[in-house]
Amino acid sequence: MAIPTNKHPAIENFLEKTFGRTTAIEKDTCVFCHKEATKFDNEISRREYQISGICQPCQNETFGAD
Repeated sequence: MAIPTNKHPAIENFLEKTFGRTTAIEKDTCVFCHKEATKFDNEISRREYQISGICQPCQNETFGAD
């Protein structure tokens, strides 16, 4: 189980209601595709997951693979 980063309560509330961010991260799933999110290319990608809840394939698609 990944641990979501701390955010201001108002922002956390918005992200949880809109994307299910905290719930998804605690369940190791992606907020976009809802698939398992446990394999990452590097520590930066793993950290991004804890911030955003976006899995590696969706990060690559969203931010570019490089």
